[in-house]
Amino acid sequence: MREAVLNRFLRYVQVDTRSEFESETYPSTLKQLNLAKMLRDELIEIGVAQVEMDQNGYIIAKIPGNVEAKAPAVGFLAHYDTSPDMSGENVRPKIVENYEGTDVGLDEGGNYILSPAEFPELLNYKGQTLITTDGNTLLGADDKAGIAEIMTAVEYLLQHPEIKHGPICIGFTPDEEVAQGTQYFDIAKFGAEIGYTIDGEGFGTISYENFNAASATITINGCNIHPGSAKHKMINASLLGIELNEMLPLFDRPMFTEGYEGFYHLTDFRGIVEEAELNYLIREHDRKIFEQRKVILQQAVGFMKLKYPKAKINCEIKDSYYNMREKIDPVIHIIAAAERAMRDIGIEPEVIPIRGGTDGARLSFKGLPCPNLFTGGHNAHGRYEYIPLESMEKAVKTIIRLIEIFAEPDSSLK
Repeated sequence: MREAVLNRFLRYVQVDTRSEFESETYPSTLKQLNLAKMLRDELIEIGVAQVEMDQNGYIIAKIPGNVEAKAPAVGFLAHYDTSPDMSGENVRPKIVENYEGTDVGLDEGGNYILSPAEFPELLNYKGQTLITTDGNTLLGADDKAGIAEIMTAVEYLLQHPEIKHGPICIGFTPDEEVAQGTQYFDIAKFGAEIGYTIDGEGFGTISYENFNAASATITINGCNIHPGSAKHKMINASLLGIELNEMLPLFDRPMFTEGYEGFYHLTDFRGIVEEAELNYLIREHDRKIFEQRKVILQQAVGFMKLKYPKAKINCEIKDSYYNMREKIDPVIHIIAAAERAMRDIGIEPEVIPIRGGTDGARLSFKGLPCPNLFTGGHNAHGRYEYIPLESMEKAVKTIIRLIEIFAEPDSSLK
């Protein structure tokens, strides 16, 4: 199992599937379909009878149950695109066997060091096998590790028909990293009653809470006058933008927050004297505080309008997604099942909030409760990304054990 998941992962990361925000196609980059076709063919090759890939790049595969008693159809999902934040082309993974707990040089020149001084969680994996980048690209464990783990679990089940299971649904999607992963996903066709995205991070983590999210665009139109004769006439839109930003709480920024703490994140600021544009991400786990954050931003804009009546200032806020917890709480037994599956194979589960979004949140609000389980990866979206092989193997075993639990004839989790 360990060798199988490793070989799959190394093969998948060789395929560049970087998605793009500013795209007019779906998927956002057509090169994502190169891996999608590989996965479709591989599912057929390992013996999955029902496999479909549609025009949007969604792969849906199904395995019928082999138990007489009714068991819920359980879905497992992962996305095959990688983040636009860093190149996913020519990924050259490095394998560090029997990691000693010391610094790992990534590139040949020694410019990039994976160090426990900066990433102390590395010390949790002493003696294990690490898969890292070569310092020039991301690795792609987010979420090709999840795909490799699902595929390996499926292959194992097909090779061991004595393992009892209910109906299993497999879904692989594009464009999760650009917040479009479920845009055209057909939940009815998928057929699962409950689902799990295998898209989490560190070993043994379970997540069924994520940020409520919104984006805000503020536009400011000023007045440009020759600086030599600008007194009482010039309205510098860029300076107004700076002033507005400084009105927001200083410590409600990403670099000062953790856990359940939300933030305002200025992602982009373009400005000249005549006009400026500020783009924000608004994030908060608590729905009431989330709504308050939006009001605070609008109040700041309102104050600026009063202070500078000759400027034209506009604020547009658009909700992106919501905290899936409100959809998971009514079926909290699916979290208990995941915790039991992990404990049964020797993992002490850790429930943590997601400081971001996930396909599972959108699917939950579309009617498919879908918490997130660990892949084992760390430091996603950048050159310091790594994943322990042993964590990947345990993720495979977690999926298999979870499937077994839902097929138990006396299970209270149905």
